[in-house]
Amino acid sequence: MRYADGGGLTPAGRQRRETVRIQAAELFEQNIKPPDVARRLRVSPKSAYQWDQLWRDGGVQALASRGPSGSRCRLSPRCLEKL
Repeated sequence: MRYADGGGLTPAGRQRRETVRIQAAELFEQNIKPPDVARRLRVSPKSAYQWDQLWRDGGVQALASRGPSGSRCRLSPRCLEKL
């Protein structure tokens, strides 16, 4: 099932996740390894390794939220209301 707002995340949910990624960047700057970052932030090691690579390639800006994922909802507001 598709969600109207990027996989069901609200703007507040996206902000919370971005905050965790920014915290991870601060830890990477302190030379803390991804497995330790994962434990500290209670995320998966896979996520921590991905964030570490993004951070190395593009800095903190690479970890910023890109907004809702997926394609834009094409239903009219009226149809969405019926759903």
